[in-house]
Amino acid sequence: MKLFLKISILLGFLLAVHSVELSAQTDVANDYVLTVGNEAVTLSDFQHIFGKNNRDSVITREALDEYMELFIKFKLKVLEAESLGMDTVAEFKKELAGYRDQLARPYLVDMDLLDELVLEAYNRQQEEINARHILVSLKPDALPEDTLRAWRRISKLKARIAAGEDFTAVAKSKGGSDDPSAVDNGGDLGWFTAFQMVYSFENAAYNTPVGELSDIVRTRFGYHVLQVNGRRPARGEVQVAHIMIRVPDATKKPMLMSAKATIDAVYDFIKAGESFESLALKYSDDATTASKGGVLPWFGTGKMVEEFENASFALKNDGDVSEPFLSSYGWHIVKRLGFKAPASFDDVKRQLKKKVSRDSRADITRSSFLHKLKDEYNFKMDSRRVAHLETAVSHTDSVFYKGHQIENVKKSELGKTLFSIDGNDKTVQDFLDFAARQKPRGLNRPSKTILKALLHQMVEESLLAYEDARLEEKHSDFRLLIEEYHDGILLFELTDTKVWSKAVKDTVGLEQYHERNAELFMWPERVDIAVYTCEDEKLAKKVQKAVKKNKDIEAMRRELIAERPLAIRIESALYPEGVNNWADTVFAAIKDGSFKMTTKAPRFISLSVGAEGIVLIDVRELVPPTPKSLKEARGQVIASYQDHLEKEWIMTLRRKYPVKINKEILYSIINLED
Repeated sequence: MKLFLKISILLGFLLAVHSVELSAQTDVANDYVLTVGNEAVTLSDFQHIFGKNNRDSVITREALDEYMELFIKFKLKVLEAESLGMDTVAEFKKELAGYRDQLARPYLVDMDLLDELVLEAYNRQQEEINARHILVSLKPDALPEDTLRAWRRISKLKARIAAGEDFTAVAKSKGGSDDPSAVDNGGDLGWFTAFQMVYSFENAAYNTPVGELSDIVRTRFGYHVLQVNGRRPARGEVQVAHIMIRVPDATKKPMLMSAKATIDAVYDFIKAGESFESLALKYSDDATTASKGGVLPWFGTGKMVEEFENASFALKNDGDVSEPFLSSYGWHIVKRLGFKAPASFDDVKRQLKKKVSRDSRADITRSSFLHKLKDEYNFKMDSRRVAHLETAVSHTDSVFYKGHQIENVKKSELGKTLFSIDGNDKTVQDFLDFAARQKPRGLNRPSKTILKALLHQMVEESLLAYEDARLEEKHSDFRLLIEEYHDGILLFELTDTKVWSKAVKDTVGLEQYHERNAELFMWPERVDIAVYTCEDEKLAKKVQKAVKKNKDIEAMRRELIAERPLAIRIESALYPEGVNNWADTVFAAIKDGSFKMTTKAPRFISLSVGAEGIVLIDVRELVPPTPKSLKEARGQVIASYQDHLEKEWIMTLRRKYPVKINKEILYSIINLED
């Protein structure tokens, strides 16, 4: 709850503020709209903050004054937190660093390329591809000789197809596709769309014309060659319920026909008007959905076997039911429950951006961004130093385990520059220290290959760290955002200590505040009533007499409850207007003069409520407005006490930190907007 409240504050009023500390010589003329203590806020930054919180409001002097007052309170609290050293505490620094890491991520990718990939993914999702492929397996870290062998093999397979051999026959042939499913499907992948294949494979599929072979493509699984069989517009998504009669072995005709007889009988029941849901519960062999009336989650292309997808998407209207059809699982009947056409770009843009960021496409944006950083920061790698390192590792075994130092590097090399970023040098020794901290994968690879990967990793991390350290100076929106979180965390922690938690924990102070301000926590006029709902008129008269004689009606109810559980129902309390219907009936009767309070008791209002029985309302007392006890008003008192504590605190801070507003500059925002 505390974290949620803190984040709410961070994303609410506590927006970025650029403050500068003033020296005795600083000329605070028209540059600053506000000074609080020794800190000042520029007009441009205040305008940014005000505009962010008042996008659709008409800017007036009154609006500026009102917002300025809120802003001053905010700045006073932050200044006090800083003066107490709260921004130097390790826990604060750790929390702010965590937020900064999250906020920096969008700035450490090629955003232009990311937007292009998002749009590309959306456009591809508007079309579905049907293709088949042949795979020659190859590990991502394969040795050069294995890579060459795999390349030659996939090239020969492609050449056979190009020469006229049947694709399916080649895929199934000895030495053909390494995809285990090719034995059954000849490499047929069915229909798919964006994000359902690895990106390089997807590219080959979408860039190959129907009926043609693709170029050879490398994925993390190995080398592929594709043939595109067809394209069609995206189908969208559908939700269906289904009834399935399983066929364990469709090659056995008696088993197949027995299941067919069952599904046909179920279909006849549906046509006769029986409930699809109840039939699913009774007959369906799909245990995961039968108890839910056969309902399946929403799905699109590539999620179900093709026969099931085709039957589901063929249904034109919600409620339509298919005829029985056969899939590799058995016989099915499906009922359409809903349909969603492909979404618009605006509707899915945010979701697609997340997908692209998690997909292998992210490697492309990262590589592009790093390439731009190398150009921007004049990155240089000394190839001679790299060659010396390659020589050193080629003569040493087991040097890449975590904690091991690469040996055989000449001492004269250690201080030499390996690479530089914006004139900042990283030495050979820096790399050796970096390598000793790593535990690279694929230790069976050649030492030079591992060395190259470690160098690449160090360069990437160094470039990103260098860029990360400069985000505030390069991107003013990022600087303002970090200041927003910095100030927000401080404000939350100090306000919690001074106001929120204090009001809850300060029992004595809370009690004293309640006593001094009892008039703030009043009950309105209330009626003290007892409501008796009786089964019939005879029982109502009996209850009425019993009340007049001050007898125990609850005891009467208990005597009757065994045989007549609803003979008497009792409701008794003190109610203000607008809380209880029976009490409101009393207030209305008093107002219209149909009921008058007297000193004589009991004072009944009798109502006939039909099937529920007879209602007797005993109006015991009309209670004038009275103070609430602390227990009755605890939530209200705490909230009011918090407001009181904050006002006193702000007054103290105003005395401690002088506030000056340049009204002329402040009101110039109105003219700037015009």
